[in-house]
Formats: sequence, C-alpha cells, structure tokens
Amino acid sequence: MTSAFLPDYAAAMVQPSPNHGERADGRLPDMILLHYTGMGTADGALDWLCRDESQVSSHYFVHEDGRVLQLVPEARRAWHAGKSFWAGEVDINSLSIGIEIANAGHPGGLPDFPEAQITAVIALCRDIAVRRGIAPERILGHSDVAPVRKVDPGEKFPWDRLAAGGVGHWVEPAALGGGRFFQQGDSGKPVEALQSMLSLYGYGVEISGEYDAKTAGCVEAFQRHFRAARVDGIADVSTIDTLHRLLTALPRFGV
Repeated sequence: MTSAFLPDYAAAMVQPSPNHGERADGRLPDMILLHYTGMGTADGALDWLCRDESQVSSHYFVHEDGRVLQLVPEARRAWHAGKSFWAGEVDINSLSIGIEIANAGHPGGLPDFPEAQITAVIALCRDIAVRRGIAPERILGHSDVAPVRKVDPGEKFPWDRLAAGGVGHWVEPAALGGGRFFQQGDSGKPVEALQSMLSLYGYGVEISGEYDAKTAGCVEAFQRHFRAARVDGIADVSTIDTLHRLLTALPRFGV
C-alpha cells in the first residue's frame, strides 16, 4: 500500500509509487532529468513505475495528451537515473527530479512527441525550475548523465522547443559540413582538448588524449541533445563548434 500526498505541481494528479527513499545528505534537488518511457503503451509504463517489484520510479509522468501525474513527492529520492554522473556527482537520484515522458522511444521506432505533451513538459519544467531555483544548464536528458548505457529521451526530443519556452540551456547547433574531425582510435592534444570541453560542461569523460569508446559515447550523447542532425559519436566541426558556444554561454564561463 502506498500513501497519497499533495502534489508539488498544482496541475498534477497524484498516483503514488512505492519506489522512493531519502535524498542522501539532505540534498535538495538542483537538476531536472528527462526520460522517455521506452515501452509500448503509456499505461504499461505507468503501471511498471508504480509496482514494488520494478524498483524504478520518477517524480512525474507526462501522458501523450499532456496529463501530468506525480508519482513521488519532490522531497523524496525517486529511482530513475541509475548509474550516472554529471559534473563530479554520481548520485544523480539524490540531486534530481525525474520526469518520465510517455513515448515508445527507440524500441518503438522513435515516434514524435505530441504537441500537447511537449507543452505540458515545458510548463512542468518551468514550474519546478522557478520553485527550486534550477539553472537552465541543469535540465538534462538521461543520456547526458548515462552515456552509452542510456539513449533517452532520444534525438527526436525537441530540446529547441523547450528552450523557446524558457526551459534548458541551448544554442542553435552549427550546420553540418566538412573540415577536420576526430573519432574513436584518434589520440593527441586535440582529443584532450575535446575531452576537457566535454568534462567542463559536465559529461563523465576521462581527459586522457585517447578517443576511446567512452569519449565516443559522450560525444554521441552530446549530439543527441544538442546537435541531433547526425548522431554518430564523431567529433566533427559542427559538434565542436556547438559545444564551444554552449560553454561560452554558461554563466561561469561567459563574459
């Protein structure tokens, strides 16, 4: 039996999940993490998130038609991120609010996200960000904090629409084109510089100068979020330019 609670977001209906615990060290959430459900139906995904045996949950669930459910109080630690890393932190569940967006994802052929659903996600994220003082660059996808292991919310998720609605950190991605690029197997100072830039943004990449599988995975995660026209793990001019401009636009690096 799970207990009802009052929603933190006024527009949400409550459907309690038993899968949550205390946030470590009294942490307050300063990140929003977006997921797709990756299951065939919204009802099936919601049922799984609310089952004891699943040992997974999120704070919010957004249906295709824009209905928002709250499964776990924001003060509690929902179980949505798994093994993950961002900007030196490894317990992402303790510092984040997780939002599951009903969408079949890659297993279902990457269907589009309906307009009503994206409108609801924008409103929900804006409300949380204002109430919690969450910085735009701390609104991320599951694939950002768990590259290689996770690919959601996917390259068809409209991060540009969220940015236009005042949610998230964004620059217009550089156009695809020619020029020098780096890929798995390369090494040297330019690769080290790329790894440093990814690490400064928050990605969990080792600065080794070796373009290894983890580096390729972080580049792919970056592309999936910020330059989705081509997601291939190859650091081309477009990828590097987009990353550089995102870093420059961060308050801690901007002028």
